Amino acid sequence: MLLIPLYNRYKISTMDTKDQLALKSVDKMMRLDLFSQWMGVEIIETKFHYSKIKMLLRPEMMNGFGIAHGGITFALADSAFAFACNSEGKITVALDVSISFPKAGKVGDVLTAEAKNINSTNKTGLYLIEVKNQNDQLVALFKGTCYKTEKLLF
Repeated sequence: MLLIPLYNRYKISTMDTKDQLALKSVDKMMRLDLFSQWMGVEIIETKFHYSKIKMLLRPEMMNGFGIAHGGITFALADSAFAFACNSEGKITVALDVSISFPKAGKVGDVLTAEAKNINSTNKTGLYLIEVKNQNDQLVALFKGTCYKTEKLLF
């Protein structure tokens, strides 16, 4: 899969500095994230403390009941969480996460995960990630707390 740097697809000169850093961070992460690439994750939007991504549910992503494996839905939400958390340009890792699955995904569904920052301190961040299908139905609700290390992404 050929990945075109995100910053080549946006007019970076018109973005504020924090959003430019977020875009650069997500671009680097996505180039190195082979699992998100395997899932077919596409970046819809990224900015400081925010990300929106999507993917198509494929047959190999279904469980024994013929519905989306919870781990796949979790992984999509986790990727959105990671992209939003790391938008400050520091390596940031999950401390605690939880997820609820109010609706099952099916083959052919397009899932969109939107990560929004709820609270941020110097060391931690709290995010809420909604995963919805193409009909705008809530498939999963993910809450994550992250820890910001002192290590830089670049």
